Amino acid sequence: MGMFDVIAGAIANPNTQGSNSQVASILGAVQQMAGQQQGMSAAATPALMSTVGSFVRSSLQEKRQTQGDNVVENLINQFAGTSPNTNAVQALFNQGQQQEVAGAVANKTGMTSQAVLAVLPLLVPLVLNLLKTGSSKAGAAATGNPVLSAFLDKDGDGDVDLGDLMSQASRFM
Repeated sequence: MGMFDVIAGAIANPNTQGSNSQVASILGAVQQMAGQQQGMSAAATPALMSTVGSFVRSSLQEKRQTQGDNVVENLINQFAGTSPNTNAVQALFNQGQQQEVAGAVANKTGMTSQAVLAVLPLLVPLVLNLLKTGSSKAGAAATGNPVLSAFLDKDGDGDVDLGDLMSQASRFM
């Protein structure tokens, strides 16, 4: 099952937090950010999201292995949003890792590393907000977060790409 299908399932599930308005606000924030970046083409946005998403996934996988699922879920709950948050970036990446993310994104998108570092405080909370769509609603029985599980690719099939997901969601919305 693809990531888009998992998110659509979370939106349809009355026991999870996902909603059409939540996904629409995430997409709107990504589109607004892309429009505000000088020299960033619309075509660069999927590569930007894919690359940042890959680094977020690696960080969350490492945190899950060393600190457990609860730590990862708490990070998502604490830092998910649609507003810039430098603390979210610092919670996932040390300075060296931030530079690594910036360099990788710059290589794939043509953005400068400085421009990438400037948008990370918005992108990381957006990615976490997307993952939060699968969290259980307050009062609902906690069943785990299917969106987070799919993103961390517990089945190991490698089928997770946030750039493609954002493109699919844009067409769906």
